[in-house]
Amino acid sequence: MQSGLAKTKKWVMEPDICAPSLPEHLMGWQSCDDTFKQVRLYFPSEQEALKFAQSKGWHATVQAEKIKAVKPRNYTDNFKA
Repeated sequence: MQSGLAKTKKWVMEPDICAPSLPEHLMGWQSCDDTFKQVRLYFPSEQEALKFAQSKGWHATVQAEKIKAVKPRNYTDNFKA
């Protein structure tokens, strides 16, 4: 299976996690007091994302894009020795 690249050209802003995840005592699920880790903001450009962070007084760092090398394959390649 090969994943497509459609709708992947957006900038995503994710906050740093401030509180650690701890196991919930009753059910054993992971719980966290920091609800900010559920927030993900999307922007059409890097400049708009940085402008938004600056307007809120947040420190923002930009991570380099991960280049994914996709090698096209045929169905028959699965059966080659």
